[in-house]
Amino acid sequence: MNAAVFEWIGYSASIFIVLSFVINQLRIIRIINMLGCICFVIYGIYFKAWPVVIPNAMVVFIQLYYLLHKDKQNANG
Repeated sequence: MNAAVFEWIGYSASIFIVLSFVINQLRIIRIINMLGCICFVIYGIYFKAWPVVIPNAMVVFIQLYYLLHKDKQNANG
């Protein structure tokens, strides 16, 4: 793939991350932030930017944990 495609993935990641700061619903914030982190992971892998990949991959798993586990736990009381 062309490097320009991955640059646009990086720009998309930035947009998702910033957008997650202006949303008011926690579940939507987590989803949008996770999308941004996934884009940063793809971007970082392509450019071999491991300091970008590692924390964003960790945040993806944290967001998934809260979306899948904690939200169900909170719904049950």
